[in-house]
Amino acid sequence: MSEQTQQRRARRGRAVRWGVPIAAVAVVAGAVGAGPVIAAVQGDPVLPERTAEQLLADALQATKSGPTPMSGTVLQTASLGVPGLPEVSSGMGGTSPAALLTGSHELKVWYGGDERLRLAMPGRMSETDLIVNGDQAWLWESDSSTATRIKDTGEAAGHASGKGPGHESGHESGHPEALPTAATPQQIAKEVLQRADADTAVGVSSSEKVAGRDAYQLTLAPKDASSLVKEVKLALDGETFVPLRVQVYAKSAAEPAFEVGFTSVSFTPPAPENFTFTPPPGAKVKEQSLDELAKGLGADPQARQEKGGKIAEGMRTVGKGWTAVAVLPFSAQDLKGLAPQGQTGEEAGSPEAQAVTDALLKSATPVSGPWGSGKVVRTKLVSALLTDDGRLLFGAVTPEKLTEVAGR
Repeated sequence: MSEQTQQRRARRGRAVRWGVPIAAVAVVAGAVGAGPVIAAVQGDPVLPERTAEQLLADALQATKSGPTPMSGTVLQTASLGVPGLPEVSSGMGGTSPAALLTGSHELKVWYGGDERLRLAMPGRMSETDLIVNGDQAWLWESDSSTATRIKDTGEAAGHASGKGPGHESGHESGHPEALPTAATPQQIAKEVLQRADADTAVGVSSSEKVAGRDAYQLTLAPKDASSLVKEVKLALDGETFVPLRVQVYAKSAAEPAFEVGFTSVSFTPPAPENFTFTPPPGAKVKEQSLDELAKGLGADPQARQEKGGKIAEGMRTVGKGWTAVAVLPFSAQDLKGLAPQGQTGEEAGSPEAQAVTDALLKSATPVSGPWGSGKVVRTKLVSALLTDDGRLLFGAVTPEKLTEVAGR
């Protein structure tokens, strides 16, 4: 492989990693709770028998080797379960704060092998597309009729997506593993599988059809009582073992608390025209580096660190696997540091965003102990503790686990 080809692949990899945040579909998977919306077709398919250990190895290999050429439509549902959240439209693709916590999101995916990727997030009256084709990368926003040609700027993409150097080891500094943060079934399955250790019960449930494909169903259940997760079900394609659907069950509910999966999928290589893009007549065309684009989308890590007292630098993770807890310096004032660059206070969000913040604060319960005092919020799959001495602790664990960590 030539040096030029290696450089192109590296650039493509960074653009792909940053593509999901660009499309605004990365949602904290462990922090949601909603009923199932991706119905499995009734009737058990006939597949060769495989043990739980075999399927676990198959799933790990499928997520490790990366996706094969394919295309499909992914549907994700999210509902934080916090009372008082503003209602959102039932339409797909909303990206408002309430929609990200309670709505359904559709993502169309085309993967053509090395250096070819397209992600499309349809809205009610618009669509956002990321098109990567070799050295060319475009972001198309139909609502503003804007086409942005993305220039590569080294490691900016990795930092913006939380997948900088050391991510593959799962132990990079400043990016805690308390909750999965991904969008597609393959991405989330990869993060879930990284938690499968000696404290995980692994099993196989009945096979079924997902997106018209025969699929095995692998189950992972945490043994630690402090985890809020009862079990995770991974539907693996019966032929390729590619994860087709992920369902997360909370201990407090009989139905999946979070679900993401393909509603349609094809493992036929997509046509080349899916990865070509020419700005339409009359469109606003501009060129930006990844750093510049990140700042415009409110994803500039440096700006957030400066506004929030270098929050990211202070992050650390206590524990591992299902009961990992993220700890970082944080206070109410730091909320301003999470707003888009140049916006603070009431400017930082819409009335809906303020309503989401108010709902979270109203649901918080005062707690105290030898470690001090603060307020805790618990949902079906995640708890968060904001202490009065300026710390934020969160994870897919019980509030009792958070206060235990706070006292260390």
